[in-house]
Amino acid sequence: MFSRALRRGFAPSATRSLGRGFSSAVCPCFSSSSKAVAAAATAVSAGAAAYYLGVKPGLAGGARCEAAAAVDWTKVRAELVKILEDDKYKDSSYEGATPGPLLIRLAWHSAGTFCKETKTGGSDGATMRFEPEGSWGANAGLKKAHALLEPVKKQFPGMSYADLWVFAACVAIEEMGGNKVPFTPGRSDKASGKECPMWEGKTHKDGRLPSADMGSPDKTATHLRLIFNRMGFDDREIVALSGAHSMGACHTENSGFWGPWTRAPTTVSNEYFRELMENTWTPKTTHKGKPWKGPAQFEDPTGDLMMLPSDMVLIQDKQFKKYVEQYAKDDSLFQKDFAAVCGKLFNLGR
Repeated sequence: MFSRALRRGFAPSATRSLGRGFSSAVCPCFSSSSKAVAAAATAVSAGAAAYYLGVKPGLAGGARCEAAAAVDWTKVRAELVKILEDDKYKDSSYEGATPGPLLIRLAWHSAGTFCKETKTGGSDGATMRFEPEGSWGANAGLKKAHALLEPVKKQFPGMSYADLWVFAACVAIEEMGGNKVPFTPGRSDKASGKECPMWEGKTHKDGRLPSADMGSPDKTATHLRLIFNRMGFDDREIVALSGAHSMGACHTENSGFWGPWTRAPTTVSNEYFRELMENTWTPKTTHKGKPWKGPAQFEDPTGDLMMLPSDMVLIQDKQFKKYVEQYAKDDSLFQKDFAAVCGKLFNLGR
């Protein structure tokens, strides 16, 4: 674990001060059932896996619970760790990448479609496998995540895609230094694109997932609240979930934006909030010596780090800012709240 932490970037606490000055070149939601005999035969090992992984068995009913119980989640975890530690994985925005941030984004964008009023969307169904959801602009680049996880799904056919996507994100968060996110199996897979949630609707006129910029700070803040309140999140939870930007980066080939938010983009930490509060952010005008032609974003004085307009809103809006300040000062608080809100997110729509 220690060697993996060093290769991924920086430990969440001891080396954080080093991470802030380090070069950016080294940085960041059932297809079958089992018979009672098979379920009984795996009960002991499944129970052990449940204890270690934070699985809460027995909360899903019928065949789905039975099928999920038949999956050896310890073995699934081991296969996911192999993917996370693959040195051949590359990212176009920074060196030293792992697939962790991508897998978290997959689960996030699957579960984040939930609407509490219409009871549509959410982590159940894995409908992003189909069109039109798979080609939503917000999901650009996520087919790469599907491909990474496909061999694991084939190895464990009793596991649903929906469970796999969420479990992969839970493992990635823990492997990148975050707190354990409780995982409850039992999600099902939908059969076709006819069951994809609609992008626009009465309760989600601006789409199912948050946009990076709505034209002004006030409009962007209003948009964030509309999107997240629709899922059932309050201001504190909105800010905590935004802490996912401590990992990974934006890519011009996907969103048009470019760059990582922090210098330790493969580590779960409060660096995102520290950067927001302590760094200097100005509109990006150039990129690698040429005029910037992408959408409006912000950069630090080095040009290595970036913030989206929706990130800057978190310190421009007074209600959001007070939580940014709390998390910037207290990594333990952020870690606790981030794991809790991810657990809530990943269970939406079940």
